[in-house]
Amino acid sequence: MTSDSRSAAPAGEGADFSDIEAQKEVAELEQHNVAAETAGTRRDMRPLWRWVVFGVGLALSLFHLYTGYFGTFPGLQQRSFHLALGLGMVFLLYPHSPQETRRQRWYGWGLTAGGIAAIVYIIVEGIADWYVLAPAAAVLALVQASRYVPLRPMGVPAADVVLALLGMGSGLYLFVFYEDIVRTQGIIEPDQVAVGTVGILLVLVAAQRTLGAALVVLSGLMVAYAFYGPFLPGFLHHSGYSIDRIVVELFVGTEGVFGTPLGISSTFIFLFLVFAAMLTRTGMERFFTDLALGLTGGATGGTAKVGIVTSAFSGTITGSSVANTVSNGAFTIPMMKRSGYPANYAGAVEAASSTGGQIAPPIMGAAAFIMIEFTGIPYLQILQAAIIPAVLFFVAQFVVVHYDAKRMGIRGMPRSVLPNVRLLMATRGYLLVPIIGLFALLSVGYSPIFSAMGAIGLTVAVNLLTQIVMFVLRRWRGMEDRLTLWTLLDGLVDAARVALPIIMACAAAGMIAGVITLTGLGQKLSDGLVGLAENILAPGVQVVTFDVFPATTVLLVCTLVLTMLACLILGIGVPTTANYVITATLAAPAIMAILEPGVEENTVAVLLMAHMFVYYFGVMADITPPVCLAAYAASGISGGNPLRTGGHAVRIAISGFLVPYMFVFSPELLLQDVTWLTGTWAVATSLLGVWLVGLAVVGFVNTRLHWSLRLLVAAAGLAMLHSGWESDLFGLVVGGAVLGWQFRAGRGAGSDRPEVPAVP
Repeated sequence: MTSDSRSAAPAGEGADFSDIEAQKEVAELEQHNVAAETAGTRRDMRPLWRWVVFGVGLALSLFHLYTGYFGTFPGLQQRSFHLALGLGMVFLLYPHSPQETRRQRWYGWGLTAGGIAAIVYIIVEGIADWYVLAPAAAVLALVQASRYVPLRPMGVPAADVVLALLGMGSGLYLFVFYEDIVRTQGIIEPDQVAVGTVGILLVLVAAQRTLGAALVVLSGLMVAYAFYGPFLPGFLHHSGYSIDRIVVELFVGTEGVFGTPLGISSTFIFLFLVFAAMLTRTGMERFFTDLALGLTGGATGGTAKVGIVTSAFSGTITGSSVANTVSNGAFTIPMMKRSGYPANYAGAVEAASSTGGQIAPPIMGAAAFIMIEFTGIPYLQILQAAIIPAVLFFVAQFVVVHYDAKRMGIRGMPRSVLPNVRLLMATRGYLLVPIIGLFALLSVGYSPIFSAMGAIGLTVAVNLLTQIVMFVLRRWRGMEDRLTLWTLLDGLVDAARVALPIIMACAAAGMIAGVITLTGLGQKLSDGLVGLAENILAPGVQVVTFDVFPATTVLLVCTLVLTMLACLILGIGVPTTANYVITATLAAPAIMAILEPGVEENTVAVLLMAHMFVYYFGVMADITPPVCLAAYAASGISGGNPLRTGGHAVRIAISGFLVPYMFVFSPELLLQDVTWLTGTWAVATSLLGVWLVGLAVVGFVNTRLHWSLRLLVAAAGLAMLHSGWESDLFGLVVGGAVLGWQFRAGRGAGSDRPEVPAVP
């Protein structure tokens, strides 16, 4: 960094790291291990229960490895066993409410009162029989007993033990009596309704413990809608269904709880979580950290860039924004603060980059696997479509962070204490072999299940081969991250623990999707969304022709904006997986209706554009105020304000809110219908586009940009993100002119440049 740019730093900020301080930061970051205990789980379990959880988690992982190798069971059996063991682990691991506040107590009693009122109403109206009422009352009593009855054998409430047994029993009932259920399909059997009542209620309780109340409330409203449809007006009206029919549809079959989301969770997702756990235990997480330090630690604003790269690398393994924020942020956020970044900004960098992990190949988020079933598009093609948007997302973050660092005068860490990238690749580059192998297996056409199994085996084989080499060289005892029998088993159990929130999210989301299918609400809301967009338009909007699809431009933009708002609103406490399932069912068909292709070959492009659009904004909801889960997690570490942290995260991740619109109008960004020439040109111009947009957001290059110039630069960047030589030429000319003038002004300004205040 030049002396000129340093002069713009406010007093007290941007001081150089001493070698001792930098060595301490690097050592702490290198020792970081993401396989920490799952957030929100019990800390006071006695050894007996820990061994029980270990055994159940190991059984769950071994079941998936067995079915991954020998072939999966029929859909209902595979999914019911998956959910059964997941429910058992949730009620043993997750307490009802750790450190319950007064507000939470009132909330809990409110739900209890609502449940009692519902049971009384059902009894009075006579709309359900004893085999619904008795299980519902029992579950309600046990849930309250787990909170208030002080009977805790070896650290776990006795009521939670009973709930765990009921959860496992409800799932295993479907697994064991699968043939009888198939034979009596369409016939309402009392025992099936009783089991289904218990299972549905336990899924809701488990989802509340692992994910919070938002998804539970939404699921409950949808179940109520299935019953009360005859009393609702307008497009919400439907003929209605009995409670017995609703329970059977949602639990005894593959259209509700055991629908597509849980089907993907019980096959693709779990195996990739096992792969992630094996990578972590063979040193991949530490390797990524060292690589991030070596690549970016010494650059301007290096600590923030290390946070971005580390979170991007970790995100390709974990696929969870909140978990990634908590695990990486514990080390990167304090490091950024000590280098001069304000608390809100440091938390925002970590939240934004951790959220980006859900859109970063090869693993991405759980919803990306569900997209396979919803669209029928091969996983490799989904990964291919996600590559350029993910690159644009992180490049734009780098641009914003870099020029913010210049503006605040924050320098990098001393190169002398950072890892040597060449030496790192020479000594530990072999750790990349499993990820390369995963891409290779997918590329030659193998299924995601086979590819995940192959990648798991390759991870173990590479580690064992390395141990043999180190033993021959007599360095085995000093080798870190050795896979032993214990670490292998521990990794399998950890994969099961990490999977629990995903299992519950998929089960609850399947319940919502089941009601939408049962009542026909999906098509009604899709038509309503397009109709609302049409009503917003002024009369006589001119129809224009896109490069591929004929459509009304303003109608499409209005529909996209409404879809974006729906995704962001649903993201208020709802996990990305459930958010995607709902919006893919309701909103994606509306986008596809407008983008209906003129020729059949473009069907895949239409599917990708619509589903990637809703997926992106489901991910972005994690950093969008007012309820920005990743920002809240980051502010808890940084000590900053959650809303300000979320606001800065949106600013840093601005490309995540722009690129989805761009790839709808420019399918080249998804590598659809491109040649090498057009694809390369699309990548180059889009990279320049997000760079210009990032500069406009920061408003600083070598000197401060006037607001009018910022608007010009933003317009130039957006023009380059849109395909077409006219827009690219406009962006190059305007952006080049403004930046040329800015660099010239910066060289002349020297140290007389005015100070720019730090981000609060």
